[in-house]
Amino acid sequence: MADQLRWDYLSCYGAKHMQTPNLDRLASKGVRFNKAYVQSPICGPSRMSSYTGRYVRSHGATWNGFPLRVGEPTLGDHLRELGATCTLVGKTHARPDREAMGRLGIAADTVVGQRLSEAGFDVFVRDDGTNATLDAHRDGADYDAYLRSHNMDGANPWEEWANTGVDPDGALRTGWLLENAPLPARVPKEHSETAWLTTRGIEFIEAQGDTPWLCHLSYIKPHWPYLAPAPYNDMYSAADMPPVNGRPGEHKHPLMKAWAETRICKSFARQSVRDVVGPVYMGLIQELDDQLGRLFDFLEESGREQDTMIVFCSDHGDNMGDHWLGEKDLFYDCSARVPLIIYDPRSKADKTRGTATDQLVESIDLLPTFIEAMGGASKPHILEGRSLDPLLHGEQVEWREYCVSEYDYATRDARRDIGVDQTDARLTMIFDGRWKYIHVETMRPMLFDLENDPGELVELGDDPAFEDQINRLRDLHFEWTRKHHSRITRTPEVIELMTDAKEPPGITIGYWNKAETDRDGLALPDHVSG
Repeated sequence: MADQLRWDYLSCYGAKHMQTPNLDRLASKGVRFNKAYVQSPICGPSRMSSYTGRYVRSHGATWNGFPLRVGEPTLGDHLRELGATCTLVGKTHARPDREAMGRLGIAADTVVGQRLSEAGFDVFVRDDGTNATLDAHRDGADYDAYLRSHNMDGANPWEEWANTGVDPDGALRTGWLLENAPLPARVPKEHSETAWLTTRGIEFIEAQGDTPWLCHLSYIKPHWPYLAPAPYNDMYSAADMPPVNGRPGEHKHPLMKAWAETRICKSFARQSVRDVVGPVYMGLIQELDDQLGRLFDFLEESGREQDTMIVFCSDHGDNMGDHWLGEKDLFYDCSARVPLIIYDPRSKADKTRGTATDQLVESIDLLPTFIEAMGGASKPHILEGRSLDPLLHGEQVEWREYCVSEYDYATRDARRDIGVDQTDARLTMIFDGRWKYIHVETMRPMLFDLENDPGELVELGDDPAFEDQINRLRDLHFEWTRKHHSRITRTPEVIELMTDAKEPPGITIGYWNKAETDRDGLALPDHVSG
């Protein structure tokens, strides 16, 4: 899993401004999913959906730093039931629900407590792209120690080496300022976080025996800080960037008008900023592709490719100035649509190798895919995604009609700027493959026609000519909200048995006399008379 990687910056998805040969190689051996969408276009909620196989409204971790509640079943829980290990190498953005753990007496240093703190994973290394100096949960400590072991010391090695650039005069410049993006990072490329995580992933796989395993090799790039080691820092120039995708003039929708006025968006709406940052973003992607080449070579040479499913995806994209927006956020395809490539080593997948599908796929589909691949039974009462096995194996199957993504913008400046209460600061996307409908609580919806407007430049939510489409998609949204999202403690099979059994043993309700109970074969206690 990459972080903040746009689907349209990969050559296997048609990008012309850069080449990603190693991901192209993976796509040539597997299936490329052209319409894969995350369940929230922001790190934490998106990842928690991937780790639970459930929509954001179902697991409740709606924003970065919001912990999964204790007891929410995760990928690790499901796979360990099947005798498989589930291990983290890299980023999760997970935070422990310390309050609930304390209330329930679960110590953080126990196996259960550790897994609850890590979104269900056992940890090989944890790296969230910072060294978490303000958080006792040291999610970058492993990388700090690695840098120190290679004579890159300091009070904060990540900040002072991975996130510090060197200008032509030798002065050190912080990677937090966008103007410094083209400077080479102080850390050499062989010790960058991308290279280090690849090495650690290979080390983990080398140590595995015959027990089934899942390795969540989770990169922190090309997420900001936009700072790359040489030669990736100046491998591309502004001339290599694709033209900005934005309609002249301001946004029509009141929420979008407010959003475009926030600091990050005003920065990335400037062509000069995009020209400086965009080439470095491309360099970070190039570095990622190069390191994935190392990983794929290792899997081939070691023979592990023959028995290992390889899934490449991202937790969301990057607006990169398109629509006059910065960062991720919101449901434009540059943010909510992600790359998804799956190589399945099983012979059943031979007929689909090197193919692509336009079926609507969600990130929550990955967990049920892994469970089925490891021989587990489906769990429709818990998992809201669908196994991708039929699509990987070329089977004809009735697929989903629409996909869903959600966004809680309660902590965003735009919410206060337009006077929306935090309880109403929520958005939901319904996308049917052509029409993208965005429900905006307390305001009118937004609507885009991606068939006639693939760049999503013309917003149609206030156009009476499209009322029928808005009503149809609003009904789909209502249909989705009415589904069970929390009834996860009883399987469908158990519910059918409970229905067959009528009442619990020893309970007799609503019968008039013993003749009626005799008719239904109910044995009353001897001391009960008619």
